[in-house]
Amino acid sequence: MASKSEQVFVGAIDQGTSSTRFLIFDVKGQIVASHQCEYENHYAKAGWVEKSPTEILESVDTAIAGACRRFNSLGYEASQIKGVGITNQRETTVAFDIETGKPLTNAIIWNDVRTKPLVRQLIDEAGSATRFASINGLPITTYFSAVKMRWMLENVPEVQAARERGTLRFGTIDTWLIYKMTGNYITDVTNASRTMLMDIKTFKWSAECLEFFGIKESELPEIHSSAEVYGTINDGRLKGIPISGCLGDQQAAMVGQSCFEAGEAKNTYGTGCFMLFNTGDKPIFSKNGLLTTVGYQLGPNATPKYALEGSIAVAGSAIQWLRDKIGLIVSPAEMGFLSDTVEDNGGVYFVTAFSGLFAPYWRDDARGCIVGLTQYATRGHIARATLESVCYQTRAILEAMRKDSGTELRRLRVDGGLTNSDQTMQIQADILDIEVVRPEMRETTALGAALAAGLAVQVWESEAELRQIAQSNVTAFWSHITEEKRTEMLKGWDKAVERSLDWA
Repeated sequence: MASKSEQVFVGAIDQGTSSTRFLIFDVKGQIVASHQCEYENHYAKAGWVEKSPTEILESVDTAIAGACRRFNSLGYEASQIKGVGITNQRETTVAFDIETGKPLTNAIIWNDVRTKPLVRQLIDEAGSATRFASINGLPITTYFSAVKMRWMLENVPEVQAARERGTLRFGTIDTWLIYKMTGNYITDVTNASRTMLMDIKTFKWSAECLEFFGIKESELPEIHSSAEVYGTINDGRLKGIPISGCLGDQQAAMVGQSCFEAGEAKNTYGTGCFMLFNTGDKPIFSKNGLLTTVGYQLGPNATPKYALEGSIAVAGSAIQWLRDKIGLIVSPAEMGFLSDTVEDNGGVYFVTAFSGLFAPYWRDDARGCIVGLTQYATRGHIARATLESVCYQTRAILEAMRKDSGTELRRLRVDGGLTNSDQTMQIQADILDIEVVRPEMRETTALGAALAAGLAVQVWESEAELRQIAQSNVTAFWSHITEEKRTEMLKGWDKAVERSLDWA
């Protein structure tokens, strides 16, 4: 066994919607040290969600400093970290000036819906929401980066002025962090595939998409693979260490769950909820409301892998809403206790469509609603309905994936905060009627970024070695309800979804 000073490690920056974490992994994929920095986004108007890019960068610095202090206290040195991976909230868009290095406005977060009027205008101009789906795999919605860029160009004078000077640069969060930490203007294929501007067959910016959305190629970063050295960190505790891995958060979880074969799928339950289904080295273009995206490319010469994706806008954030805005609970841990006080939902359904419904519905006119309330209903029924909401929407995505791929999925790998709840995972298994598998290592998103980074700097040598590291002890959940009960529950959910539509 290597002595303490001979051991090597890999770091991962996990930049999420409501917090940033830095985690340090050993060669077995175990967490040695970590630190989390929580923050709040800004809600300037109804439907607006934004955050200062400078504050995001500061949260990264704070997380790195905290984890490194812990790492040092264990007797290790930062120089033993051989590479750092980045995984990030996708679609969130930053505009900055390449001369000053400063942001021109707040970052528009992925679930912001201020662009809804612009989206309707663009769909009218395009003739169809899916006009460019055969190029970029995506429909025109408020979700993706291109419409956020276009909105900034039309509404932020500082962005307009920077374009006139030729100093305007756009980027997703990975690009912003890599630029500020290394000086290089870069993104990876997974993040680029979420902009609506990359051709997912050529992995280059699409001239047709750029022209339609009014974005210049010079205003966009270079596209690289998900596992290579992008540059070395130029300051701070990690100075001189390469950033060598980069994946959007959901693709990182796919790597962290070792979904390396076509037909394997994972679902991450975080602020939102995201299911990815590996379709292999060829993209499948959905006919059922799903997104076609790049799964990963583990090296410049590696074969890129594609995925079908279904996204739920609100998952864990519904629990935050119950705590912070409604006062139904004091802490998220109460959700399990409350929902345990009831046998079922008591006829109560909560459609958590705070900013519309994502896949496979794609209804930006939907809004959140709680239906089926009677005097019998308690806090416990509302808590259970909140947990069930994520599980029903997951089933809708799974059904769409089955239709598109022609494959019956028999196992779903799960990760993210909500999977800590055995009860939620049991509800999920009941609603899906398939095996739900939860790994012992819950930090699969950060692990995926670390695996990509470590592969690029030869801490690990092959995809097979990554799979061995990622697979560990698992807990399996199976359905405990009858088909008749499941059908009854699904009918109630479908009626609730109908009630959530046509509000905006």
